[in-house]
Amino acid sequence: MIRSGAPYSVDPMDPEEDAPTLAGFEKYLIVWIPLCMVAGGLLSRFTSLGSAIDGMSVGGISIPIGLCLFLMMYPAVLNLRASELRKLRSSPKPIVITLFANWLVAPLVGFGLGKIFLAEHDELFVAVILLSASPCTAMVLVWGAMAHGNQEQNVVNTSLNTVLIMVFYAPLVALLTGIQQIEIDRWALGMSVVIFIGLPMVMGLLSRRVLIPWKGAAWFDDVYRPACSKLSTLALLITLVVLFALNGDTILSNPEFLLLISIPLLLGFVIVVGLNIFLTRLFRLSYPEAAITVLIGSSSHFEIAIATAVAVYGVGTIAALGTTMGLFWEIPIMVGLVALLRYLGRRGFWKPRGDP
Repeated sequence: MIRSGAPYSVDPMDPEEDAPTLAGFEKYLIVWIPLCMVAGGLLSRFTSLGSAIDGMSVGGISIPIGLCLFLMMYPAVLNLRASELRKLRSSPKPIVITLFANWLVAPLVGFGLGKIFLAEHDELFVAVILLSASPCTAMVLVWGAMAHGNQEQNVVNTSLNTVLIMVFYAPLVALLTGIQQIEIDRWALGMSVVIFIGLPMVMGLLSRRVLIPWKGAAWFDDVYRPACSKLSTLALLITLVVLFALNGDTILSNPEFLLLISIPLLLGFVIVVGLNIFLTRLFRLSYPEAAITVLIGSSSHFEIAIATAVAVYGVGTIAALGTTMGLFWEIPIMVGLVALLRYLGRRGFWKPRGDP
């Protein structure tokens, strides 16, 4: 595990260096995700699982889905380190570029492409807005390690994004949906942020405060957090099965919806990645900083997007399924982006580390 503040011990420009890879079960997410989608569709068609799960709800929130979404969010919040935010002054340029990409470029690109391709499909449009307005705070730590990026910058940036989501996510989604004149339950939108970001954040901070003095920082970082991460992955896959089990009939009747939402998602990724690569080159970042800036600026926090879609529209809805397509494309795309960044690094696209 690469820890915040650890020296950069590998050379990203060396083609012989091997980057860290996803370990064990997680390395096959690119396989498990479509399999879970198919399994959920089959369960919807041949069993009554969807109806049974749909009946287990309180106040419109499915208890099984709510539990899974909490387990998806809690491990991400364990990465939040308030002490890291004090380091922002030491190297602000990569952070500023990333914030610009996360909170301005990505939402506007998602909104513009939604306007072009999804103007007549409100729930799919909202799904794109939910995904594009949510910067990644969890999996990007893995992508950064694989790309040999600056992991200290990674921890600082993801910690900052975790805090900013609490402040900006709901207002930004409300603003963009309001511009498009899409009716959305703003109370449910705000409550989804409080429940699925605020509650895990409080629990994560309490966990750090209690467990580190009790068991030590090494145990917390090397044992507890990795175990929670695996639980998060399992909860993610269960959520996919349940979502598709609840809405299998809709998928089978309207498979074009999944293709339709994929168009703006993929085009948006290409546009945002291209712009981030251009900005990191323009501002002469070194490779380790540029890699993290591109990765964070180009990925989305699909967990909060899924949670919000479920809270606002319900479990078995087009909006909820639309946000899962962000997850469907996220894994293979980010693996490919890591490979692209390392290739550009070896080709000397960014200035070498330490070059004035």
